[in-house]
Amino acid sequence: MERRSIAFPKPERERPVVRKISGLSKLLEDLKRSKLQNHEDVVCDFCTGRKQKAIKSCLNCVASYCEKHLQPHHESAAFKRHKLVDPFNQLQETICSRHNEVLKMFCRTDQQCICLTCSVEEHQDHNMVLAAEERIERQKELQESQTDIHKHIQDREKDVEMLKQQEKTINLSADQTVEHTEEIFTELIHLLNKRKFEVKKEVRFKQQTEVNAVKVFREKLEQEISELKKRDAELKKLSHTDDHIQFLLSFSSLSELSVSTHSSIIHRHPGSCFEEVTAAASELRKHLKNVLMEDWAKVCHTVEGVDYLPLELTSRAGLLKYSKEITLDPNTAHRYLRLSEGNRKVTGMRKDQHHPEHPDRFTGWCQVLSRESLTGRCYWEVEWRGGGVCVSVTYKSVSRAGGGNECGFGFNDKSWMLNCLLNDYTFYHNSIQTPVSGPQSCRIGVYVDHTAGILSFYSISETITLLHRVNTTFTEPLHAGMIVYYSYGGSAELCNDLI
Repeated sequence: MERRSIAFPKPERERPVVRKISGLSKLLEDLKRSKLQNHEDVVCDFCTGRKQKAIKSCLNCVASYCEKHLQPHHESAAFKRHKLVDPFNQLQETICSRHNEVLKMFCRTDQQCICLTCSVEEHQDHNMVLAAEERIERQKELQESQTDIHKHIQDREKDVEMLKQQEKTINLSADQTVEHTEEIFTELIHLLNKRKFEVKKEVRFKQQTEVNAVKVFREKLEQEISELKKRDAELKKLSHTDDHIQFLLSFSSLSELSVSTHSSIIHRHPGSCFEEVTAAASELRKHLKNVLMEDWAKVCHTVEGVDYLPLELTSRAGLLKYSKEITLDPNTAHRYLRLSEGNRKVTGMRKDQHHPEHPDRFTGWCQVLSRESLTGRCYWEVEWRGGGVCVSVTYKSVSRAGGGNECGFGFNDKSWMLNCLLNDYTFYHNSIQTPVSGPQSCRIGVYVDHTAGILSFYSISETITLLHRVNTTFTEPLHAGMIVYYSYGGSAELCNDLI
């Protein structure tokens, strides 16, 4: 049959669809396995006896050659047009099983490699290109996949370095905490020992004073007893005198005996003088036990709640598990704020928006609260524009009327606020401001664990960076809040692309 020259229609230049990489480790493993399968154990097809390792495969000859048997391909002009490639075991697959021809074409319609005869007989009306041309397109796809892989590798390496740093930080912080708490408890023990010694000293001093007083009084009584016994003997002797005159004279000459008519001793339990000390010490012990139990519970709760840098909170993917859909409450918005995008976006306006009066509305501060309360673990992100915005979490009981600190987010004990300006961050709580360093970003992430008392602010860009973290005790349900400076023409929006 006479061969005809076929003019193939030029395919449309369509951008190849890049498949989404669902498992980097699996893809890398597959590539590695494919490479090993293609290159290992490829032996020369022309060696007799012991087969030598092939160094090249010829697509025209459909054979693999060792260095010795490859020489004709380098020396003979007959082989100069042959295509030499790295050795691989699947040479037979490069030959069309039906026409025994080398596969040189690619049918995009059927997504398969074909030979020239196949292109004429079975794929004449299909979208066909040379294999080399299809390779160029697939190479682009491969390069894009490699770019994605490299980016993921870099991201993971950054995460590993961050985790290493966090590990060092955790160990250092834990060591410092143990050292400081040991000093504190040692100081407390020293103070208790000092107080114990002082009480012991006071009791012994009191003991000696009391014993000395008792001894003096006892000696006085013993002396009186001696005198009384002596007088008793005299009286007994006088009572046996027979002469009445002598009796009367002797009795009249007796001096008057000075003896206490009653005892001044206060009869009490031997240890009763120290019972008040024991009672006071017992009361102190009871008080210290109560204080230690309460404060110890706080210490333990703080340790448990520290959760220093949980793995799930070191990446945005971990935080997104706690994403919560939040909307703004129009009844709380200041009259110079306008809500839009389904009450998710707030914009500072230069004109009064004439909102209806409502007891929940802020009248002095240009701020707004969320409709939903925040319980358990919650995460959300705020995208902001303009000169600045304040991202806050607040108790619903915060005051609404007026421009005092009791109403402003971050200026009372009922709210926590991160002030975001173009060049810096500042954290506020109860009018105390804390400078915050970190990469500037127009998107801020907020994480709250109401039970554990954790509040974290993050800078969100290509990477996630922890800006500031608070460990406290939340006593009321929380609401998300924002302050927008209308003079700056700023806006802030609760992102809805997280869930």
